[in-house]
Amino acid sequence: MTTLVDEPLNLSEHLPFRIAVVSNLLALNRDLSIRSVSDLEPREIRVLLNIGSYMPIKAADIAYQSRIDSSNVSRAVKVLLREKLIVSEPDSASKNIKNLSLTAHGLSLYKQLTDELTPRAQALESVLDDAELQSFYQILAKIETKAEQLLAQQALSFVNQGLEIPADQKELLRWYKKSQTSE
Repeated sequence: MTTLVDEPLNLSEHLPFRIAVVSNLLALNRDLSIRSVSDLEPREIRVLLNIGSYMPIKAADIAYQSRIDSSNVSRAVKVLLREKLIVSEPDSASKNIKNLSLTAHGLSLYKQLTDELTPRAQALESVLDDAELQSFYQILAKIETKAEQLLAQQALSFVNQGLEIPADQKELLRWYKKSQTSE
């Protein structure tokens, strides 16, 4: 630790920093096996994986499930449509809502990606026994819930001060309210 700053932040014991480090290591575009399968950006890969795992699915549901803001989901959907990896079809209940599904080409890529991602996940999980893994997922859920709560409270405090918040923060508030009503 530095002596040039009074009370420096101990990053090795700073939970958000440590999670970010692991997240950086697991970034899809860092994995050569993933890059050898697809030249899509991580955002497009995450959206494609969501569609493949939950299709047919609405873009708003992808944003909520993955906590990717809707403008980034929209950009990814445009790329995936252009690459003919997905199709967009009107919802049977509401013509204004579009459901996303993989094309045959998208399904082929989805399978290739999951074939590469599964061993990686298994290798990472192998450092934990079954009880630790179950506990780890429970802890992650608690951290995710608390992080969302903190960000939503921060956004609300800005709104309560009469300050305008950006669209991604408005979306975060919607997600937070949605998660509160589903509990």
